Amino acid sequence: QVQLVESGGGLVQPGGSLRLSCAASGSILYIYDMRWYRQAPGKQRELVAAITYLNNTNYADSVKGRFTISRDNAKNTVNLQMNSLKPEDTAVYYCKMGVRHTFNGPPYDYWGQGTQVTVSS
Repeated sequence: QVQLVESGGGLVQPGGSLRLSCAASGSILYIYDMRWYRQAPGKQRELVAAITYLNNTNYADSVKGRFTISRDNAKNTVNLQMNSLKPEDTAVYYCKMGVRHTFNGPPYDYWGQGTQVTVSS
């Protein structure tokens, strides 16, 4: 019912920047929660950043001060601006959205397909 399409990954040198975007489409009343996760090879998926419908944000300690999450409710889009990138930021990044389809129905979680971010010289 809802599709998430990510974009913006790629290869960047240490100290560089990338901007990830994730756009949702489908049957959406509103999106109450938008998150970015990442998973490096051999490691568990971890939460990177989250933003609520009212723009309250939360970040992993490892990215505080370097990454900024933002959302556009009119476009059902979440962005992740990543600055001062480090090799340890290398991972597949996934967006996740908590979606309400109706006022009285339950919320559902949807995941993007993932986008590779590689930080290397």
